[in-house]
Amino acid sequence: MSKPIRLLLLAALIAPVAAGAAERLTITASHDLDAARPAETIAIPWAEVNRALPNALIQHIVVKDAAGHALPYQVTNVAPLSKDPKNVGVAYGELLFQHSFTAGEKSASFTVEKTGALEPVFPVKAYARYVQERLDDFAWENDRIAHRIYGPALAAPAPPGSGKEVLETSGIDIWFKRVDYPIVDRWYNKGHDHYHKDEGEGLDMYNVSQTRGAGGTGVWAGGKLYVSGNWKSWKLLANGPVRAVFELTYDSWDANGVKVAEVKRFTVDAGHQLDQVESTFSFTGADRLTVAVGLNKTPANKKHAPQIAVARSPAGDWMTQWVALKAGPNGAYGTAVVLPGGAGFADDGLNELALASVEPGKPLRYWIGAAWDKAGQIVSQDAWQAYVAAAAARAAHPLKLSTTVVN
Repeated sequence: MSKPIRLLLLAALIAPVAAGAAERLTITASHDLDAARPAETIAIPWAEVNRALPNALIQHIVVKDAAGHALPYQVTNVAPLSKDPKNVGVAYGELLFQHSFTAGEKSASFTVEKTGALEPVFPVKAYARYVQERLDDFAWENDRIAHRIYGPALAAPAPPGSGKEVLETSGIDIWFKRVDYPIVDRWYNKGHDHYHKDEGEGLDMYNVSQTRGAGGTGVWAGGKLYVSGNWKSWKLLANGPVRAVFELTYDSWDANGVKVAEVKRFTVDAGHQLDQVESTFSFTGADRLTVAVGLNKTPANKKHAPQIAVARSPAGDWMTQWVALKAGPNGAYGTAVVLPGGAGFADDGLNELALASVEPGKPLRYWIGAAWDKAGQIVSQDAWQAYVAAAAARAAHPLKLSTTVVN
């Protein structure tokens, strides 16, 4: 066989392999801060993934960092009942994964590839659910902290002799955890008298009552706060392992003569003390309203001899509490609101308030959350203020993403 014929045959054998070579989607995330950015969530529309990797399946992809390490990932589902005859992932929303930028690291690259291996579900680090068994709570958590907020069954009157608990508030509760695994289901299984004691995983020691709790909202008008009742309906949009997203809808209430309704969208990411919230207010009869995001002035039981320090940023974009419990074994904790573009601060008899001006139908984005020294991540007032200030800086300097397809 002549040399030219051998070369043609070799080329014919190689061509199908080259034509079927796996493509890769390369993602570059960059930012302009010098500080570290731990547990940043990177979100890429699935439509972009599918363009680069046609007919990719979420159980047959791998996400790798620049060193080739496989990363946990999540694909959100925005239309679970959709038909998908072309196998393009029409029900999917975003591909999510995380990266921790070290101080001075301003760019990082990642690849997404198809794989023949079956990728298992990753450990859940962000979780939310409706808790019907406990009078309509809605509860959520990540690997740092947990919360709950109250629904209509808890606000309903108690039938005579029932002993039913009644609480009408749109304030936000905190469950302090000292473990990084999910505890919401276990604590509800244990019951009220158990999760109010620290039996090794943490406890519920936060007071909400009629206050805003740790990040509830209201309308500030004429030096008075006007607030909604308990949430009316819920919608779960994504549920881990990296991010949980849900919405709570509130019936309209009277705010100094203006009827106001609210939808809150919570985004809960692994590795963070603070959750992102987008509140969209509906109202007529006014072009703008001043709304408040609040922290309870008296969040701890008096028997714990709490000493509460409040700090507000000079730029007006964050507010913190540090609550040192001088009596008892429960240590100290912080709460916070990060509100970019805030309109100053105020307070009433129950709450410390961060203010913002809103238009109807335009979401107000802010962050709320907490930390407990016994969890071991943040153990002092100074550390808490530094953490919250850094979160405000990250909010003001979001990541920039770019993608390329490599054959």
